[in-house]
Amino acid sequence: MNRTIALALATAVAAGSALADDITIDTTPFQSTATRAQVQADLASYKQAGVNPWSTTYQPLRSFQSSKSRAEVSNEYVASRDRVTAMTREDSGSAWLARNGQRPSGERVAGNVHTAR
Repeated sequence: MNRTIALALATAVAAGSALADDITIDTTPFQSTATRAQVQADLASYKQAGVNPWSTTYQPLRSFQSSKSRAEVSNEYVASRDRVTAMTREDSGSAWLARNGQRPSGERVAGNVHTAR
């Protein structure tokens, strides 16, 4: 009985101590990279095109046409995925680099220093 009360009391204390933090206000002053004239020109071009880029229905990629086939994109993805997987392994990709004949100049690959070919 005492254990149950102690457990309930400990749970209540732990749950009651979780408080939200104060609001953090960013006081960094904003510095635009565009001039007022550039912003007004952008707004005028949007109005002329009848487009509102801040609308929830704005779809800038509606008329996009890719220059690559689906197979090319899929192959590039698989190749990059395999490279990223290899480079983030325990050996930091040195085994993968050595196996694929890629030896960066001046870097150690699998324990050997190789120069550019």
